[in-house]
Amino acid sequence: MDWDQFDLNPKVIVALKKADIKSIKEILNLSGADLQRLMKLSSADIQCLLKTVSRTLRRNSMLTALQLYQDEDHLTSQHRKLSLGCSVLDNLLKGGIPLVGITELAGESSAGKTQISLQLCLCVQYPYKYGGLESGAVYICTEDVFPSKRLQQLIDQQHELRADVPAEIIQKIKFGNSIFVEHAADLVTDAVSESESAQCSCSAADNRVSPALGITWANQLLMRLMVSRISQPEQSSGVASHHTGSVRTLRVVFAPHLPPSSCYYTVKLEGVKGIK
Repeated sequence: MDWDQFDLNPKVIVALKKADIKSIKEILNLSGADLQRLMKLSSADIQCLLKTVSRTLRRNSMLTALQLYQDEDHLTSQHRKLSLGCSVLDNLLKGGIPLVGITELAGESSAGKTQISLQLCLCVQYPYKYGGLESGAVYICTEDVFPSKRLQQLIDQQHELRADVPAEIIQKIKFGNSIFVEHAADLVTDAVSESESAQCSCSAADNRVSPALGITWANQLLMRLMVSRISQPEQSSGVASHHTGSVRTLRVVFAPHLPPSSCYYTVKLEGVKGIK
């Protein structure tokens, strides 16, 4: 990469060459703190560098409507979805989580958000043939401790959850090597604290749970999913009564390609499983 072609401060260009950083991909794969340490620059210089390379990427990725129409690979990725590792949940979402746009999974405490997230971290590593992307996952942990023991449990039980996948394929996947965990508890807490407290007061009054980030964030989403636990009286009167353990509900709140709908699911040792 010829860094001299970029609109950067000369000292930043010199620092890039000294650090032996040769591509934009290398820059974006490093955190701001890592770049500061490698390049021995100030935080302001690093932010300027990141903005400059980001603008370059956006400029190079501009496509006309005709180019998009003719790009079969792009159209394929638009319609491809990530499986949740359960046919019942996949059927609810007409195939799984869309790869384009942002999907929000919200819900009350202990409703199963973390369990579904961990399961997706494993599902993404499967071959395309089995609903995966042959790729890895970035898990941004907003709690004090990442649930590594539970993740290992899920990895050990993949042969039970994914009976649709041959055992030899599961054995070949090094699940633990393709999940990058980043902690951001303080950042997230500060960002949502005011709106979250306002939403909680409303929820207490009308007995409903609402996502805490408000309407501005909601307008950035492609799809919103809500999870909730079913109370014991409800369980005894419905389909949930035939299943041991806590029964939960996964509900489609809004999505351009799906009607409002829901299904029951449980969290078992092997993972999250929908109830038919």
